[in-house]
Amino acid sequence: MEEHSIIVDGDFLVGNYAELGFGLIGNSVVAGEHVKINGNIICEKDVRIDIWSEIAGDVRTKTDAYLGEFVNIKGKLHAAGSLDVGNNVKIDGGYDVKGWIIVRNPLPILMFIFFYLMALLQMGKEEEVEKALEDLFSEDAPANRVMSIPNRTRMDLEMVKTTTKAVIGNHCRMLGNIRARSMSMGNHVTLFGSVRTTGAISIGSGCTIHGNLDSRETVRVGRNCRILGKITSASIILHESAKADGSLIAANGVTIIQDDLEGFNDIEKNLFYGFMMLEEL
Repeated sequence: MEEHSIIVDGDFLVGNYAELGFGLIGNSVVAGEHVKINGNIICEKDVRIDIWSEIAGDVRTKTDAYLGEFVNIKGKLHAAGSLDVGNNVKIDGGYDVKGWIIVRNPLPILMFIFFYLMALLQMGKEEEVEKALEDLFSEDAPANRVMSIPNRTRMDLEMVKTTTKAVIGNHCRMLGNIRARSMSMGNHVTLFGSVRTTGAISIGSGCTIHGNLDSRETVRVGRNCRILGKITSASIILHESAKADGSLIAANGVTIIQDDLEGFNDIEKNLFYGFMMLEEL
């Protein structure tokens, strides 16, 4: 996350009624209905924007663009491929499209995938259907790196707010205070803000939080983490190598955990580290 843009080494999936105070830079972008994006959209592959959405900047793609009805783009549209556009679409800065311009309301991405798979099944290509499903939903596929933004999420420089669980991967840099139902953070993440949840908070290893952690349930902080604020929760589980600059407030107490590997052979150590990694995931 930068001052003006969110950058992902993969795809964006933006839920309905989401409000983003950033532009989006990634492989492809799929935005739902009534989405507001306060910045540019720049992607290598297709961009799909559903009905009544508003983009405050430019939209740039090296392939095709799909705009639903009543989409409003304040900047300019650049598409190296074709453009499928619905009725009453407004592009204030004009457009530069190299391919075909087709005036029709494009299908939402989920309906497009559904009809595509149905057509393959009717043609008797079950193997291609299995391969397509594997490419879409396999966690091991390198192309399946998606930033999924739930419905009605709000993201800006001040706050990241969602009504669902927040899941943050590894090696991320994030700005803003996080407000969510619960939160799970990966390893080596830097967050410039605080975290407040009603559910549990889990912090991986090597993370730095420039703020407070506040939860009604358990807060778990992994190895070599640095919390520059205070931690307030029902209970706190803190690794011995983690540091908290502020106070620790827990009604059910604070537990300090350690990695006691003395006397373990190499196989036992590997099993131990494996279980610790699974626990952090």
